[in-house]
Amino acid sequence: MEFAYLAAGFGAGITTIGAAIGIGMIGKGAMEGSARQPEASGDIRTSMLISAAFIEGVALFGQVVCIILALQ
Repeated sequence: MEFAYLAAGFGAGITTIGAAIGIGMIGKGAMEGSARQPEASGDIRTSMLISAAFIEGVALFGQVVCIILALQ
């Protein structure tokens, strides 16, 4: 049973790190795109927010799975 808690902790950490890296890459790409083509910054921002929402959704799903693993 102790290994389930350990696995849930590692899973939660990896999920959080993965989401942070993904959102960082999105932000970097959006800043570069806005700097290269300022007139498209509205479209870039919209795409960035949608992508970030999807990443956050996947990260939340991973966190919930880790919590369920820890409780069983």
